[in-house]
Amino acid sequence: MDKRIAIIGGGPAGLMAAEVISAAGYAVTVYEGMPTVGRKFLMAGKSGLNLTHAEPMDNFLGRFGEARGRLEPALRAFGNEQVRAWAAGLGVETFVGSSSRVFPKAMKGSPLLRSWLKRLAEQGVEILTRHRWRGFDGGGFVFETPAGDKCETFDAVVLVLGGASWPRLGSDAGWVRWLEGRGIGVEKFRPANCGFDVKWREHFIERFAGAPVKSVTADGQSGEFVISRHGIEGSLVYAQSARLRDALECGPATFVMDLAPGRTLARLEQDLARQPAKASFSNRMRKGAGLDGVKAGLVREFTSEAERGEARALARAIKALAIPLVAPRPIAEAISAAGGIRWSEVDPHLMLSRLPGVFVAGEMLDWEAPTGGYLLTACLATGRLAGAGALAHVKSAATVPSEKGR
Repeated sequence: MDKRIAIIGGGPAGLMAAEVISAAGYAVTVYEGMPTVGRKFLMAGKSGLNLTHAEPMDNFLGRFGEARGRLEPALRAFGNEQVRAWAAGLGVETFVGSSSRVFPKAMKGSPLLRSWLKRLAEQGVEILTRHRWRGFDGGGFVFETPAGDKCETFDAVVLVLGGASWPRLGSDAGWVRWLEGRGIGVEKFRPANCGFDVKWREHFIERFAGAPVKSVTADGQSGEFVISRHGIEGSLVYAQSARLRDALECGPATFVMDLAPGRTLARLEQDLARQPAKASFSNRMRKGAGLDGVKAGLVREFTSEAERGEARALARAIKALAIPLVAPRPIAEAISAAGGIRWSEVDPHLMLSRLPGVFVAGEMLDWEAPTGGYLLTACLATGRLAGAGALAHVKSAATVPSEKGR
């Protein structure tokens, strides 16, 4: 067991890979470029750490779209039930919220991370912070460290450096050029679970910037979103962000919502038609449709004067109000990213075929999923799979060749 095994990246996928390998009695070193590990994990937990989602596994797997087939083995082995059992093993009780999302009872991520790091320390895992990977030197891995640059060689490596969202927390996709330099195909990163720019009129945004739009439906889902100075963001928008982003790449796209899901179109038209013709628009909206504030403001923003003056047209607009989108918000603001290492570049154990002994996991791979615990579960699951792959690799006495794959 004198093999040298490195985990490059100290997020959830990396720590999970380290847990798997160290539990088998092998020494593991985690290299993290930031001053501490798990920064994005902790940031996600500030408003309540959503660990996973308590829905039937077939439904759960369906959230991963085109990547389902490649992720399914990892998620079948370590899915939503296993995540809850793992957290319980760390002394962290979980509960299922009203939306079937699973949270720690303490809500925050810090107690779980502390317990996790304690377990890793007990298993002999060494964590080196402020050790940033800077590429290859022949068969070695070069790290920028407080003591200067160092080149290290290993028997197996798990790369878990994240995607391109939240770069200030460490996921800056700097690794792309080094892997592409070794001939490894990487799909361009694009924002996922993101907001969108909208060309608001100044009067509207001065009045409603920061306002939540609650109790609406869009694309068959109920929820809410927020008006920002730039456009729209929030859970209901994020749920459609992949489709909207892809549509914008081909042409115009709109975010369509029902502002009055509790009323049928016929009932809404009838209620609006009862309002006096001389009544103000605000009063007709409030009394006839039950809408005021930001909802009434949105109707005024995206309808014509003629539409607002005719009950049937106004009712139709309220039931299917379309907000024209300009572009996704920058990837640095996105919760996650689409794109990454192509699945054709890895084997079933997540080893890079062009770099034997080097495994990848987490958001470095080309997949995306909505918010709701799916992202974190897949990171943990692929981290376990890559860790098991690296463990099997060193057990077979293989080594990382010095120049193969260049």
